[in-house]
Amino acid sequence: MTNRPARPAIADSWVALRRHTPARIAIGRAGFGLPVHAYLDFQAAHARARDAVHAALNVDALSNSIAGCGLPFIVVQSAAPDRPAFLKRPDLGRMLAGESTARLSDPMVAPDVVIVVGDGLSSVAVERHAIPVLDALCRRLRENEMVLAPIVIATQARVALADQIGELLQARLSIIMLGERPGLSAADSLGMYLTYEPRVGRLDSERNCISNIHAEGMTAEDAAGQAFDLVHAMFAHRASGIPLARNKAGSA
Repeated sequence: MTNRPARPAIADSWVALRRHTPARIAIGRAGFGLPVHAYLDFQAAHARARDAVHAALNVDALSNSIAGCGLPFIVVQSAAPDRPAFLKRPDLGRMLAGESTARLSDPMVAPDVVIVVGDGLSSVAVERHAIPVLDALCRRLRENEMVLAPIVIATQARVALADQIGELLQARLSIIMLGERPGLSAADSLGMYLTYEPRVGRLDSERNCISNIHAEGMTAEDAAGQAFDLVHAMFAHRASGIPLARNKAGSA
């Protein structure tokens, strides 16, 4: 009878990495599967992500919070009539509904910046993190005498919806903040997308993105600061996304 070699323990250096990442590493094994606590944690994270995708944005609460910051706002909706349509037809989330298009077509002074707050794929992220970012960013923009459009609250919104909104308002630059696709480490992550001279048909390569704004990620103040710096760079170089990077490199 031979003695089987003992299964090697997880290296201490591997376990130490858990302090630096929310990724599921060094969680051990139970037979051929996961330990019970790791399995239940995975199932709970999956449930939070699924709930975040399907949860409806509380527009009234968000409107009150924006008004509390002293900011005017307009509420619009994409061409997706409801959440199931939004999830099945991403293209509808990139276009305004007819009534919303008409509402934004009313004459107004062309702004330097229009900020859109959309639900995206996690309204939980918007309800938890959008207001601190919005307040800090608008404060910086106003201090630099930039003309802001009323904040646009958009439901069933995808990133490219800000292109049509910016084009209708004749804004020089659009910023949309919305919930990112939930993951198994964060179901409430907020993202921001900035586009110079927004118009329908803009490519994703013509935008800049600030991501992972949540309690365990980037803070609201840091996100607002990065967005403000990008706004200045976009106006200075008249570009965003890859064209902005090229213009900055060429002027260095």
